[in-house]
Amino acid sequence: MYRYDEFDHGFVTQRTEQFKDQVRRRLAGELTEEEFKPLRLMNGLYLQLHAYMLRVAIPYGTLNGRQMRKLAHIARTYDRGYGHFTTRQNIQFNWPRLEDTPAILEELAEVEMHAIQTSGNCIRNVTADHFAGAAADEIADPRPYAEILRQWSSLHPEFSFLPRKFKIAITGAPNDRAAVQVHDIGLQLARGEDGNIGFVVFVGGGLGRTPMIGRKVRDFLPEEDLLAYSEAILRVYNRYGRRDNKYKARIKILVHETGLEELKADIEAEFEKIRYGVLRLPDEAVRRIEAYFAPPPLEVLAVDDAAVEARKASDPAFAQFLAHNLNAHRVPGHTSVTISMKPIGGIPGDASDAQMDVIADLAERYAHDEIRISHEQNVILPHVKIADLPALFDTLVANGMAEGNSGLITDIIACPGMDYCALATARSIPVAQRISERFGGPDRQAEIGELKIKISGCINACGHHHVGHIGILGLEKKGVEFYQITLGGSANENSSIGEIVGRGFSSEEVVDAIEKLVDTYLGLRTAKEETFLEAYRRIGEAPFKEALYGTA
Repeated sequence: MYRYDEFDHGFVTQRTEQFKDQVRRRLAGELTEEEFKPLRLMNGLYLQLHAYMLRVAIPYGTLNGRQMRKLAHIARTYDRGYGHFTTRQNIQFNWPRLEDTPAILEELAEVEMHAIQTSGNCIRNVTADHFAGAAADEIADPRPYAEILRQWSSLHPEFSFLPRKFKIAITGAPNDRAAVQVHDIGLQLARGEDGNIGFVVFVGGGLGRTPMIGRKVRDFLPEEDLLAYSEAILRVYNRYGRRDNKYKARIKILVHETGLEELKADIEAEFEKIRYGVLRLPDEAVRRIEAYFAPPPLEVLAVDDAAVEARKASDPAFAQFLAHNLNAHRVPGHTSVTISMKPIGGIPGDASDAQMDVIADLAERYAHDEIRISHEQNVILPHVKIADLPALFDTLVANGMAEGNSGLITDIIACPGMDYCALATARSIPVAQRISERFGGPDRQAEIGELKIKISGCINACGHHHVGHIGILGLEKKGVEFYQITLGGSANENSSIGEIVGRGFSSEEVVDAIEKLVDTYLGLRTAKEETFLEAYRRIGEAPFKEALYGTA
């Protein structure tokens, strides 16, 4: 993974010292909250419903054991003993005191971490496939390019005050696990006819109040043009993006209102002006960054391990874990392991300080000291020997992290909702917990198969409900929470926005409504292998709508 150089250390230290002085002035009354707000937001500090919340960047979801232990220490020392992994591959601490935040940032800097640009109208944390550098289907590791984008975008003087926040995602495989088509810029690695690396480029995706799928603007962008083309997109957006209405300020609205062809022409014209200037990526610069991400020395091993197979035959929980929480690795005899942060009845994405310490131990012992955070709020150990799976699983069992539910109905994405967020209009966490408990039986989950439920507590869609196979949006009506359901969303290479099926349901009704949808699917699928999304796309919404609301 990337290691800070002298410039990085100086950059983060200087920023931490600046923020320390800003906090001092706020506490002394020299700055009003209105004056302090833009300063704290650019350093990842929000004022939530009950307390401040600090969002810490985990660039492209990659960290090591030492960094994870530091996050555990911060949770213990400055918070209430836990952190919350987000859909931006970041971690949030929900209860820090304002006077402690400079000390937190100083401690983060000790392990090459920070909170810069995790908020504000700027380029946010660049996200990537959580199996990057390990996946068997990968064309190339996308993280070197994510790091290049991070360095280019950090405190970029032209893009620090954009019309609205701006998000970039990158995937290195044709199977999109980074949701690139629902980002302001989505990048998919590809090889040109000459075999060289480049990118398929999507622009104008995004969720929130007006969900849209990104539009393709380049079938192939050469590697050396990555920064120049990204800069061209941002310049066009910064010039023409609306600043009169924050609800229409995202680049997706600019794409929609301007038209794709006209916007592409503007981007290409800007690109041609700067293409051969200082932003052109020299090959040696790319290879230098790439060297930081050199894969660990992995020995080719037997794919089948007798001890693993014997344990699998005798232990149903271990068998379920293997069936759902492993991803094919590029080196035979190895696998990538998903540690589910979705225990049955638990809070999606939450990790205690003790659990973070355990993850750090496991990474160092079994995964070459590499950890990834997924945008689905889980933790990944990317390089694990298949032979080590029984011992790893036993440690997970002992620490309450062995749920074999990755990709299943209880692997729910949920935002913090009205339990924490000042913007939320309804609670997300209790609904997620009750759905998890309703469908938590291993046999029930296995029977249902792949089904992605995503829950947001307001229209801002931090829980990605628009791209859930079943999406749930919490709203408020006359002081009462109710939940709107969408069906048919997806965030993979065949992305789609879910369709609203009808009136919303009360908090008491919504779990029963989900069960009706699931039972309808089970009764209509053509085979056990047909997933909920496949069945929905085949038969449409009518039978599901009838199950929820009856015949007209």
